[in-house]
Amino acid sequence: MPNSAYFLPACLLLGLPFLSFLVLWLGGKSLNKMAGWVSAGVTTLGLIIALQYADTEAINIVRFDWLSTGDTNITLSFRFDILTCVMLVVVHFVAALVQLYSTAYMHGDANLHRYFAFIQLFLFSMIGIVLAESLLVMYIFWELVGLSSYLLIGFWYFKPRAVWAAQKAFVLNRIGDAAFLTGILMLFYYTGSTDFEVLTLRIADINPGILTAIGLCLFGGCVGKSAQFPLSGWLPDAMEGPTPVSALIHAATMVAAGIFLLARISFLLTFDARLVVTIIGTITMLTGAFKALNAWDIKRVLAYSTMSQLGLMVIAVGFGSWQTALFHLVTHAFFKAGLFLSAGSVIHAVTPSNSDENFDPQDMRTMGGLREKLPVTFICFAVCGAALAGLPLFSGFLSKDAIITEGFLWASEFGMIGYIFPIIVIFSAGLTAYYMTRQIWLVFFGEKRFEAFPSIHPHESPAVMWLPMALLSALSLFFWFSINPFNAEGWFLHFIGGEESGHLFWVPIVATATTLIAIFLAYRQFQKDDPFSIKASTRESEVANVKIGWLQDYSQEHYFIRPFAFITRYLQIFEKRIVDGFIDIVARWSVIGAHLIAWIDRIFVDGGVNLTVFSIRAAGQAVRNVQNGKIQSYYVATAAGVFLLILWLMMF
Repeated sequence: MPNSAYFLPACLLLGLPFLSFLVLWLGGKSLNKMAGWVSAGVTTLGLIIALQYADTEAINIVRFDWLSTGDTNITLSFRFDILTCVMLVVVHFVAALVQLYSTAYMHGDANLHRYFAFIQLFLFSMIGIVLAESLLVMYIFWELVGLSSYLLIGFWYFKPRAVWAAQKAFVLNRIGDAAFLTGILMLFYYTGSTDFEVLTLRIADINPGILTAIGLCLFGGCVGKSAQFPLSGWLPDAMEGPTPVSALIHAATMVAAGIFLLARISFLLTFDARLVVTIIGTITMLTGAFKALNAWDIKRVLAYSTMSQLGLMVIAVGFGSWQTALFHLVTHAFFKAGLFLSAGSVIHAVTPSNSDENFDPQDMRTMGGLREKLPVTFICFAVCGAALAGLPLFSGFLSKDAIITEGFLWASEFGMIGYIFPIIVIFSAGLTAYYMTRQIWLVFFGEKRFEAFPSIHPHESPAVMWLPMALLSALSLFFWFSINPFNAEGWFLHFIGGEESGHLFWVPIVATATTLIAIFLAYRQFQKDDPFSIKASTRESEVANVKIGWLQDYSQEHYFIRPFAFITRYLQIFEKRIVDGFIDIVARWSVIGAHLIAWIDRIFVDGGVNLTVFSIRAAGQAVRNVQNGKIQSYYVATAAGVFLLILWLMMF
């Protein structure tokens, strides 16, 4: 039995969502009416427990003996520390709001009990990751998160695209998980443990090269779960699930697991490993930002934005500051959840009353001018969008400023080439401001393009939907994280252990100027006759426009992403021209060599044998002719022999 006072909260935090999952799953459709309220209530109770037992001054560990093999004892251990406290609050809080929102958004679905049961399983898995004190325990719940996300993304299993998206997410995550498991096994081999407390004492004995390899393998888990290059293709397609599920996955649970993992193992990452992490994060950040510029689906724009922001968090860890990565994770959880819920409100408002209407409620080209019909949704979307764009007075400005500052401080020690990374971060922030301004204009301003469809009657969402949106929007303001709206080093960053590394006064000025320039460039697009080429674009031309190397998405028939196709295409060329060419040359010269060897064999080898046989046969025939029984022949032979003997003696 564990000898910790935190045994009870550990059991409650894990047990409540799991029991809720079992009750809702086994209860069937009879629980549809109350499933949402029960699920939201259980999550709220978990939030209260997390707040009640929050201890930011100490580390509390709960251990359960699991099994023994030889001299090795394996335990299931759970950890309560500052990182756990922050994540537990964020996960429970966002999940509770999402489930409250879902009670209205999913109203009328025939399988509500299954929907909320899957969310509870998802929460159980995520809470297990947050509480894990060892990589082994984390991996167990890591796989459960993959399973539950598969179930949620494919919730509408009667839709082929939803099933395909769920399968794609599952398969791509398995690739990252394989690398994660490899790193865990390597650590266990070299240290005999996967507990974080033990690893901090034993990693000094590991060869730096091997430790780098271990760190990169563990980072592979983050690449899968947090949709980093080259395993990022599943995240935009996960939009096929219900919109509240998208908010849950993108804000505080599944994709946050990878960043949480990096924060936990930051002490394991060598300088070389962190450099690779920085490069991968940079590629992902730019890829997501560029893709968001061309997307027309309201949820897909936000999905690409999540890719970009996750890349930014990974870069922060590469800079050696997991605290600023966690800071941005928290702020991002609030404003990105608010954006997805607001997007769901828009979709809910423009869904046609006539199911036969050929109208896509997620296509921003069919929207416009909705701010008059959806005033609350517009305010919530605008506030959360401003936070994502990094405008002053909003939380995203503070967390991005902290990362950019860390980047320049890191570059000053790394060398001149290191400044490329924080400069790219500022550039990416400008792209974010541009595509968010584009999205807000396409949805809420300009011509009311939805009026071309008679069955579209936009209306504001009910209070149970807009209240969570409003609360998340309020939490996207600056004063929750810092008293000074222009200084990221407020109470929250100090609370999670951020050090006084220095404040560069010009960073917020440059970042703000870049953001405003990007908004101005987007504003210039408003003045065109066809802003953002709405009328000229079609879904076919959209696909054609984004087919730029590895930036292209896969079709429904593929589970892997464009980087693999890009690499495979050139490997095919290499195989055809180099490998096959080399084999053809070897084969051709082999045939020529075989003919030459056959000729030598026929002329010299077989010729020599035949000559020997002929000579022996001829000599035998000559002797046979002499030995013919005639005296004169013997006489001639004797005389010749005597003559040759005399000749021999005379010569020698």
